Amino acid sequence: MSTWQPGAPGILPLPSGRLLRGRGLRRGLPEGESPQLGVYLLGKPPPHVPWESHWLRWPDFRLPSDREQARTVLREVWTRAAGERVEVACGGGRGRTGTALACVAVLDGVPADEAVEYVRAHYDRHAVETPWQRRYVARFTA
Repeated sequence: MSTWQPGAPGILPLPSGRLLRGRGLRRGLPEGESPQLGVYLLGKPPPHVPWESHWLRWPDFRLPSDREQARTVLREVWTRAAGERVEVACGGGRGRTGTALACVAVLDGVPADEAVEYVRAHYDRHAVETPWQRRYVARFTA
């Protein structure tokens, strides 16, 4: 049985049925199946992983350095989550990860003004930590 199931720790179920794993890199790799794609939201390059990965330069408590690159990568996250195990991670797994997950939820059809609450209800109640991260999600368009 796959460990990537709705209700499993760190797994965000999207309305379409896609599943994403969010996590904090400081907590280490969870047990179970590895992702097939990882997207790492950090101010510096992430550590090497044995699966395909993308690095989005995204300083802690801030927004992505390149908004167009972020949009492109988040669209790929949404597309590939239809049939692959995809994880999104930052240092703690809440602010940047929550913001990115909320943007992917918008791509999945969640209204932008409801996406932060959706992620807080289904992933982590502390997700999306700053006012500018909330504003970024509210202005994100599919």
